[in-house]
Amino acid sequence: MMLRDALVDAVPRLEAAGVDTPRLDAELLLAHSLGRNRTYLYAHLPDPLPADAAHRFARLLQRRAAREPLPYLLGAWEFMGLSFEVSPAVLIPRPETEVLVEAVAERVAPNARVLDVGAGSGCISVALARLLPQCQVTALEPSPEARAVAERNVAALGAAERVRILAGFFPQDADGLGPFDALVSNPPYIPTAEVEGLAPELRLHEPRLALDGGADGLTVLRALARDGAALLAPGGLLAVELAQGQAGAVCELLASAGQWDEPESLPDLAGIARVVLARRSRATGC
Repeated sequence: MMLRDALVDAVPRLEAAGVDTPRLDAELLLAHSLGRNRTYLYAHLPDPLPADAAHRFARLLQRRAAREPLPYLLGAWEFMGLSFEVSPAVLIPRPETEVLVEAVAERVAPNARVLDVGAGSGCISVALARLLPQCQVTALEPSPEARAVAERNVAALGAAERVRILAGFFPQDADGLGPFDALVSNPPYIPTAEVEGLAPELRLHEPRLALDGGADGLTVLRALARDGAALLAPGGLLAVELAQGQAGAVCELLASAGQWDEPESLPDLAGIARVVLARRSRATGC
């Protein structure tokens, strides 16, 4: 079988399984099976597919047709131009989160002290360390498996001197860590009742701890609005990612807390309000 023939067979199989991008997925899996990139694949489509690569490709194709996420099959995924190790222990980095990272990098000093709540793969922490070469990032992550992935990414991407990964939940394990110039988080924000309606890739494979935001999806966001100011220096920045339709509720939580200046929301590339920003009030007693 030629490489071209393997793709011709694979694409309709993935399409029938309901995969959104069957051609792209097939190409990436075939290139991964060969230990090559897609550029090599395009240049060698008439070449025969080696037997060992054919076996690897068949196994990966079967798993992708069962809706196992492509990044987990590849073992790595790109975020802000960097390749991060990913596994079912961590949420897959997504383009929407780049809006969050860029917003923080544009609003804090190069030597900012940053707290990342819910480190996951470490993508937010490492990306901020790359954009702000003098910053120091502390990342809080409750899952031991996720922490291990994050620590490997921090080391592999050369950020170990400026990013530290700590065990714990917010807010109970954040006491004594501040003050910070920024608090950033991509928290779980999907309402519990909606988790079962997610695509199989999310519902069956990505860590529920990183998805389920409680009954209204706002459990961690509520804690950040209530307790985040205590960890920030006056004027410090809070930046959170959220789901479509949650911006109004999060802004209300911030207003009710009485510790934040006027919040603002930022859209993602689809025009959805994806990030809310607020600064800790400088007023006396806040």
